[in-house]
Amino acid sequence: MRITLLGTGDTTGTPTVGCDCETCAEARRRGVERSRFSVHVENERTGESLIVDFSPDFRQQFLTQDVPLPDAGIVTHIHFDHLDGLGNAYRLFDDLPVHAADEVDPATDESVAGTIDRKYDYLDRVTVRPQTPLEPFEICGLEATLVPVDHPPLVCYGLAIEDPETGAKLSLSGDTSYGIRGESRAVLDDPDLFLADAIVPASLCEHHPLGGKHHDEAGVPRTFGTKHMTREGALDLAADLSASETRLVHTAHFYPADEAFEEPLAVDGETYEL
Repeated sequence: MRITLLGTGDTTGTPTVGCDCETCAEARRRGVERSRFSVHVENERTGESLIVDFSPDFRQQFLTQDVPLPDAGIVTHIHFDHLDGLGNAYRLFDDLPVHAADEVDPATDESVAGTIDRKYDYLDRVTVRPQTPLEPFEICGLEATLVPVDHPPLVCYGLAIEDPETGAKLSLSGDTSYGIRGESRAVLDDPDLFLADAIVPASLCEHHPLGGKHHDEAGVPRTFGTKHMTREGALDLAADLSASETRLVHTAHFYPADEAFEEPLAVDGETYEL
């Protein structure tokens, strides 16, 4: 598998439009970007590729990164920064299967698959493929499994993608707190590459109205508010999962400038061969 990180930022990206904070200024100085989240996965054995989440920055990502248009897609949840780039499918694809969970969300009375089907019913070349969480499915010659994570108030999913011939494995936490249940962790376990939501460092929890949760033994919060992991939480989860390599994604421009570009925080355009 060849993995390309198309988008590594949170909902506003870095640099954020109209922002002159030190972190956004440093990103401009370095010439790096963290656009809205998306990951490209290429099966080099079959020549097929898939995309995980459809960033609103889809067009620019594919204009700037040396990757083919995907043969299929997977959507982890319905927030705009992970879904609304699907509109770019118009006139780009003859047929695009889009896989998403079939579990009905009590907050919306729809599954992720159902929301996509309703919202993008005008895209007749997009075919929604509902998938049951925790049950593997075949996509582009690879085996994928959606796993429930913790991103209230909406249901949200992490994802494991494995090459059945080589055993290479990519795991993505999805947008989540540290509070991922055991059966999901078991699916994500032991990846060659782990992409973990790490929106801010734990030190910023004091600025969140709800503070932090899932504290470690030293009292460091591993969850920022209720929806996302802190950097420290993401690294703890990576250790819990015995990840061979970890990249922190879905990061915000609120990282202090002297921390925002340190390892293992990812930036757009990184590639990995598994």
